[in-house]
Amino acid sequence: MTDGLVPAGSPAGTIPTVAAARSAPVVAAASVAATRSRPVVAAASVAATRYGPIAAAASVVVHAPGAAARIVGVSLGHRTLAEADHWIQELDPAPVLACTHLVPDPYPHVAISLLTPETFGTEPSLQPAADAAATGPAGRAVVFPGSARLTGTLSVSEILQRSSIARVEILGSGPAGPSAIVDTGDFVRPQFRSGELVLVTTPAAGGVLIPFERRDPTPCCAAH
Repeated sequence: MTDGLVPAGSPAGTIPTVAAARSAPVVAAASVAATRSRPVVAAASVAATRYGPIAAAASVVVHAPGAAARIVGVSLGHRTLAEADHWIQELDPAPVLACTHLVPDPYPHVAISLLTPETFGTEPSLQPAADAAATGPAGRAVVFPGSARLTGTLSVSEILQRSSIARVEILGSGPAGPSAIVDTGDFVRPQFRSGELVLVTTPAAGGVLIPFERRDPTPCCAAH
């Protein structure tokens, strides 16, 4: 297993990648982020629209006040999801959308795609990984419109209203009903599939659902 990651460029959607939007600079994403009822239909659409690879990547950030957000790839060689998540959550300003991607070259690691106006310098050896993250078809979302509001115990209806998540699924059972209760554990990492964010859950004690990916996996899963 790969902790919910799929290789960048894989046709299967187990994690969100944001596709490159070179000619559409994402005015919609900014306005969507400000829309409380459905903060990201537009961001998801932009993420799903690919116009070709975008050069981007790692380490040095160049601030560009007033610049339009677009998809960039970043590869810093993070070995784990936790390391990549921490780096994403330390970004200031925060990106509109940030996803992680498992890439195989030049060695297996976690690359990142961002919907942001910022520019990142890149190390040449990691450029292919950054490009793969920026243009791949799937990803695992860490930051997305409304993500900060998904804490505590919420109904499926509340999750859909508060964030850009398009639907909540129960693993192996299909969509969850709007009144189903989800104990988020303050850790929500939806998958990006076919231009939308999907939160996969699993039944837990007490008749509630919990996200399939947990902050602290059980011992049987932690080794995979």
